[in-house]
Amino acid sequence: MNVVLWIIASLLAAAFVGAGLLKLIQPKEKLSASGLGWVDAYSPGMVKAIGALDFLGGIGLVLPAFLDIAPVLVPVAALGLVIVMIGAAVVHGRRKEWPMVVANIVLLALAAVVAWGRFGPYSFS
Repeated sequence: MNVVLWIIASLLAAAFVGAGLLKLIQPKEKLSASGLGWVDAYSPGMVKAIGALDFLGGIGLVLPAFLDIAPVLVPVAALGLVIVMIGAAVVHGRRKEWPMVVANIVLLALAAVVAWGRFGPYSFS
């Protein structure tokens, strides 16, 4: 199960780091034009903040354990991403973007598995 948790955390990290960088680097208008219509309802600063949460959460899923520096941050990051995905699912649900809601729920479930495993029976202690 430890290997499975590493694989899940690594895949989630890649997804969240990529999504976070996209939101941090691209201007809000370009994000909107590329199909992320939800950004129109938020300020540029809020979009950057969401990107920062995605990026830091993704880094937090693997880097602390990989470097063996405060590995307790791995399940904390996973729990934070669960909260971010709840918010994302609500936003996409209100916009009736059902495929995005499904994607958010899948990411939420995977992050919850990492949080459960690393807080519980497969912690780094």
